[in-house]
Amino acid sequence: MNDRALFAEEAIIMALKGLLTGRVNEILRETQFAIPFIEFGNIGGEYAVSPSISLTACERTEKERIIRLDSYTLTISFSLSESPESELHCYAYSSAVCLAVNDNPTLDGIVDRAVITSKKYISPKKPYCGEAWGLVLTLRLTVEGMHNAG
Repeated sequence: MNDRALFAEEAIIMALKGLLTGRVNEILRETQFAIPFIEFGNIGGEYAVSPSISLTACERTEKERIIRLDSYTLTISFSLSESPESELHCYAYSSAVCLAVNDNPTLDGIVDRAVITSKKYISPKKPYCGEAWGLVLTLRLTVEGMHNAG
């Protein structure tokens, strides 16, 4: 890593990517099914998926502003090509991410608490027409008094 300060948002996204490629992949490896692993970068195909991570909001109530508590909303979106196993894969990713977040709710100390607040499963409108399956997980992350992590 270079010498510049790391912004809180960058630290959160990097910690989440580490959780997905680390602990979540370990959980997937332990299942009895062949679930594609999570990787980031220019990948694709049947052996790996690359979810999209987006930090969608940072909000503070008046009380949170006084105690310097930031509440971030973050989404993890999976797009899975259609196959007979796509629905199973959506459930496997959802379960693995939930287990990993429950095991490490501070994302290795980057946040005070991470909680999955919603899960959305998206099936193709018309089966076997080439549309993708999808999974969108929404997390709420609270960070007390951190404006940069570096």
